[in-house]
Amino acid sequence: MNKTIRHAAVFTLLLVLALLVRATWVQFYDGQALADDTKNRRNVMERYAQPLGNIVVGGEAITGSARTKGSDLQYRRTYTDGSLYAAVTGYASQTYAPTQLEGIYTDLLDGSDPRLKGPLDTVTGKRADPGDVVTTIDPAVQKAAFEALGDKLGAAVAIDPGTGRILGVVSTPSYDPSVLTGSSGAKAWSRLTGDPDKPLTNRALRQPLPPGSTFKLVVAAAALEDGLYSSVDVRTRSQNPYTLPGTDRVLANENASAPCEDASIRVALQYSCNNVFAKMAVDLGEDKVRAMAEKFGFNDASQDVPVRAYTSVYPSGMEKSSTALTGIGQFDVTATPLQMAMVSAAIANDGKLVSPHMVSRISDADGSVLEDYDDRAESRQIIGSSTAEQLRSAMETVVEDGTGTNARIAGATVGGKTGTAQHGKNNSRTPYAWFTSYAKDDSTGKEVAVAVLVEQSNAARSEVSGNGLAAPVAKAMMRAALRD
Repeated sequence: MNKTIRHAAVFTLLLVLALLVRATWVQFYDGQALADDTKNRRNVMERYAQPLGNIVVGGEAITGSARTKGSDLQYRRTYTDGSLYAAVTGYASQTYAPTQLEGIYTDLLDGSDPRLKGPLDTVTGKRADPGDVVTTIDPAVQKAAFEALGDKLGAAVAIDPGTGRILGVVSTPSYDPSVLTGSSGAKAWSRLTGDPDKPLTNRALRQPLPPGSTFKLVVAAAALEDGLYSSVDVRTRSQNPYTLPGTDRVLANENASAPCEDASIRVALQYSCNNVFAKMAVDLGEDKVRAMAEKFGFNDASQDVPVRAYTSVYPSGMEKSSTALTGIGQFDVTATPLQMAMVSAAIANDGKLVSPHMVSRISDADGSVLEDYDDRAESRQIIGSSTAEQLRSAMETVVEDGTGTNARIAGATVGGKTGTAQHGKNNSRTPYAWFTSYAKDDSTGKEVAVAVLVEQSNAARSEVSGNGLAAPVAKAMMRAALRD
């Protein structure tokens, strides 16, 4: 054979072998990665080739699927009362990555979760019928919060203290997820992402802000557990006015005429005395305050409900002057409404914190339960029952005869704590208004814990307070939760 022909034949054979090796590699090694690639149009086509499973609230599906026209994606996601439940559902979009429960349970809702497959589905590779997500949300509580917040920038969370079931999660301003579900949602996306009020941000779970005086409950719990003070009615050692250690800065109280000099914890919560809790934090030291905060859930970077909540922070490595400011929920302390609802929930539940969750169970297309989250909820004793009882008593004084009177509910025992957190350099911007509370029906014993944040409203700066803005929202939610 001609030498040139022989070399060409060998070279051609090598090329064929290389192609075979490459094809084998792509099929058996790169195949799954290519199939899972988010840019693979076939994945989107397969996901929307059939109706999606549903998210259920109060026994009714609040999601659905509708046929499309003129598209290779046969179905699109639909929502009932989309704006009301956006902070729970998130959105499932043909164009943008899904969020909230739609994102957490993508595989379950589109039928690709391996737990949904029967033996025949496994053999044929056929996509199974989708499953459903059953939430813990109470529609009455959700609606009460949404309507009470109205046009304010804010958020609210309600929890059943004994079970950890999240009864309401609201963030305002909200948005209708339906505008993002089709293939033509670009204009809506641009409008929503460009809105300075950030409607796509879940303020209830994912925007920690200074909690202000609501954090005084954590400091009080630390002082009682440590034995710094034996009860909420023992007079503290708290000079008024109080100068921050190592500085010449005097910490003022909102009510200059309040009886805050050496006030007991009960009186200090009733009048929200800054001097008492700033001094208390310094006396305890940052390590003890942080330890108590972490028992309640601060500094937990893996708080899933099952949506991952942003970490609520209690800082470290501070000067004493900064530690004093953390005692009133300022400096670098931040919290989500979820976190502050957890504080009230643990106090209401005799010091036991049950892990909060807003999904009760997930099921297959036939309704068979794949996972029950109510049964898996963990409970931890984070403060003594005596400490919890004393704090409840003091919180009830706040509502009955203190800064939280707007939360009173006839026929129920209500305890709460207001907060007004400074915002901006030298408190130059409108403060945040907070209220965290619990309520117990006097006849049925039914309980609920709530936290409300009003980030911005139309109220004049002088009218911004936890009692004026946030407590009425909490009251509406608690009344809805305690209904028969």
